[in-house]
This record gives sequence, structure tokens and C-alpha cells, in this order.
Amino acid sequence: MQFPEALKYTKDHEWIKIEGNTATVGITEFAQRELGDIVFVDIDSVGKALQTNDIFGTVEAVKTVSDLFLPVAGTVTEVNPGLDGSPESVNQDPYGDGWMIKMTIADTAELESLLDAAAYKALIGE
Repeated sequence: MQFPEALKYTKDHEWIKIEGNTATVGITEFAQRELGDIVFVDIDSVGKALQTNDIFGTVEAVKTVSDLFLPVAGTVTEVNPGLDGSPESVNQDPYGDGWMIKMTIADTAELESLLDAAAYKALIGE
């Protein structure tokens, strides 16, 4: 299983890649494996200012529907357009083509509360 060192992680299995005041968010390889085959991603939060741990969308797999939680407070600026026609890209490339949203971060100090790769690996027992 992959745990890219450049990312931060949440206990709810989202990852966040920080580029200045902008961040890209998705679900981890562990999360997509637990969910199974992803068949639909529903995100309707573009333009919304949300707080840390607010639900920004859902991901539907063959087995279940799971909420997606925002890692830090901010405003959702973009949804991955590729997910409409290819939700399976979350399974195939969760840290690349399977990203979910881009957002502006309200307070970069919140990033300190997120897990690094080693802490996330420990959380899931790797």
C-alpha cells in the first residue's frame, strides 16, 4: 500500500496535498480498498465555505455509500471533472487521477492537526 510522504492524512481516511493556500483532497488507498469498487462520486459543494470535518460529498461503492469529510476549513473551488465518467479512477489511482476536490484553505495552522504518512500508517495498522 502506498503512503505518499508529501501528503497529510485524516483519521477518516482522506488525504490532502498542500500547494500554498490551495489544497487537493481525495481518499486514501486504504479507504478505496475498504470501500471496494467505486461506482459514483457525488460532490455538490463547489463554492461553499465549510468547516473542518464537514461533509463535502459522498462516494458510492458496490457495498456502501460513504461520506467525504473536509480535512481543514476552507472553500471548495473545484471538483475533479474526470470522476463523472470514470469514478473507478478513485480505485485505480487514489493519489493521482482519482483526486476529489480542490479547495482554498481558511487557516493553514489547521494543517498541524493532520497526520503525516508514518502516523497514518500506524493508525491503520500498517
